[in-house]
Amino acid sequence: MVALGNAIRETRLELRVSQEELAHRSQIDRAYMSSIERGGQNPGIISLARIAQALGISLSDLMARAQL
Repeated sequence: MVALGNAIRETRLELRVSQEELAHRSQIDRAYMSSIERGGQNPGIISLARIAQALGISLSDLMARAQL
């Protein structure tokens, strides 16, 4: 989960998007997004798909960035 969280955070920072904005675009609570990025949550497939879409990448690209 830590690798996935790091991949989300690194991609978000590359795009210069705030965590709050990514949460909004993903329709996910900001506190939940924060926990995902820290590796404290195991997000479901729907949440991951929303995050990937909000980042403008495919879910498979997100998984590849996390080396999963």
